[in-house]
Amino acid sequence: MLSIISVKAQQVPKDAYLAAAIPDSLKEEANSVVRYSLEEMIVKGPGKATIKQHTIVTVLNEKGNDEASIALSYNRKFNTVGSFEMKVFGPMGNLLKKYHKSDMYDHSAVSGETIVTDDRVLLVGHTIASYPCTIEMTYDEDFKSLTDLSSWLIQDEEQSVQNAYCRINVASNAGFRYSLKNTTIKPEKAVDGESDVYTWKVSNLKAFKLEEGAQSWQVLPRIRFACGNFDYYGVPGDISSWQNFGKFIQMLNADVCNLSPKRIEEIRTMTADLKTDKEKVMFLYNYLQKNMRYVSVQLGIGGLKPFPASFVDEKKYGDCKALSNYMYALLKAVDIPAHYAIVRAGTNEEPADVSFPYNSFNHVIVCVPLKGDTTWLECTSTTQPFGKLSTFTENRNALLVTPDGGKLVNTPRSKEADNQFNSEVHISLLADGGARAKVKIMSSGVYRSDYIEMASLKTDEQKEYLIRVMNMKQPSMLEYAPGKDADGVKEVELNLEYDKFCDITTGSKQFYRPRVFDLWRLTLPPAEKRRSAYFFEQPMQKACVTTIDLPEGFEVEMLPTNQTLKFTYGNYEVNYGYNSAKNQVVSTAKFNLSNQVIPAAKYKEMQEYIENIAKAQNKKLVIRRKA
Repeated sequence: MLSIISVKAQQVPKDAYLAAAIPDSLKEEANSVVRYSLEEMIVKGPGKATIKQHTIVTVLNEKGNDEASIALSYNRKFNTVGSFEMKVFGPMGNLLKKYHKSDMYDHSAVSGETIVTDDRVLLVGHTIASYPCTIEMTYDEDFKSLTDLSSWLIQDEEQSVQNAYCRINVASNAGFRYSLKNTTIKPEKAVDGESDVYTWKVSNLKAFKLEEGAQSWQVLPRIRFACGNFDYYGVPGDISSWQNFGKFIQMLNADVCNLSPKRIEEIRTMTADLKTDKEKVMFLYNYLQKNMRYVSVQLGIGGLKPFPASFVDEKKYGDCKALSNYMYALLKAVDIPAHYAIVRAGTNEEPADVSFPYNSFNHVIVCVPLKGDTTWLECTSTTQPFGKLSTFTENRNALLVTPDGGKLVNTPRSKEADNQFNSEVHISLLADGGARAKVKIMSSGVYRSDYIEMASLKTDEQKEYLIRVMNMKQPSMLEYAPGKDADGVKEVELNLEYDKFCDITTGSKQFYRPRVFDLWRLTLPPAEKRRSAYFFEQPMQKACVTTIDLPEGFEVEMLPTNQTLKFTYGNYEVNYGYNSAKNQVVSTAKFNLSNQVIPAAKYKEMQEYIENIAKAQNKKLVIRRKA
């Protein structure tokens, strides 16, 4: 049930601390229950707001333990945490423990590749000893630097909500707007002097489990908030339209795009013998990859403003903004137009909402609009092929920053041919059931990236990865030999030995799985009423030719059945043949997936198709000793 109530009727229910008062319907599929939640935001002006949070959550089992910890980010100038208190209650509502702000661990937000930042984090967590356990938190934060007003995250996966409220107090002339995601609730609106007060309420939301392969942004209910004008680290801006937000980024970058006249002349000299603009772009991109490295430094307005191109040129490092801005400056030096482009990065991340300008971006790339051949450049990677994006930024919209402002455009969508896994396998079976195998892999796209990364792993880690990802049997010996990497194709060779490759031996017969690995290993649970689309990471094309030498004195008794399986967005085919003169079995298997997003209406067809692939791959090759 979704409902709206009066702004004044938001008192904490008397039984909010009593676990026994939770309705049975709210316990189903739930790891935690939001008993009461109130998020209040008072917008004081562009980029300035105070947020007060009061939550009471009952944790039902260990999967809900995250509710007993919190991390609050801040910096000393633009974002501060005021009061904080966390209380822990037993099942009967009895107080067990209290935590205050002074109990929180305060440390720098440095992590991963961010080596310098002025952001800090306050952390505290309680170890729950028994369930159910109720956690109450109250705290407030003061912001003096915001591009938008964030979101109300109404409900998490496997979490039910008994009563939750959100209240926004904002000046009537602030250009306030909101966007509903996966919910239809409407606010109650009141007027308080020169301010508008919006209040949303939800009640009795049942928990649900995210379907396998679904994306949380498709399903979880939330509301986004924004005003027309903002202030970010003391710099005013406008996010009332995508065009205006692009103008803000353009203004930030106006003084960081230039290189010295001497350096510009050197760059022109480097590219003077190249005939076409595309050749020049490729040369400069390769130059960037060979000479610059990715390092994240987040200081002050550095969260949005890149380091100057001259800094990157001298120091040989930068973050995604700085490296992309440097690439832009290199192209500008040789009179090739390009665009700095901000994007929401991450595999299958949520695309920007065309109708609701909002800063959900976290990455920067470069777009080069060559005549009839727009080229996209990922400037943080030293291995990405020229003109190719990865699952990190493909198939969504990016905001091009142009002299006229921002413009949302789609990034390229990869096809199955862009992500290929091709392999040749030669297996020599031994009479005692063991085997030796040589595997040659030619990979492109996401598979190329996987094998480049694998080269840095230890042998045991490589073995574990291959067994897990490719459904290989445990080899007694594995040699990983990286081969050439050219034209976007990475070659790898594997040498394998097996003490036992045979699945079953009975009398004079031996039963084998006639391959070293599976082209496809995923299986999916049946679902008659699928609600959400299923997301693969990318479309793909896979093939393997396997040659099996039988042991001397053996012959084939039974080959696996040839099969052709079809699905709306793909197909699988496997064929077997026996050459008695060479005493060899040769098989060819092919798998392709043409679309990475499968509509919910096609899930049942896909699940049955994948189940049939598993059955096909489970068919045995049977050989026997000759009489």
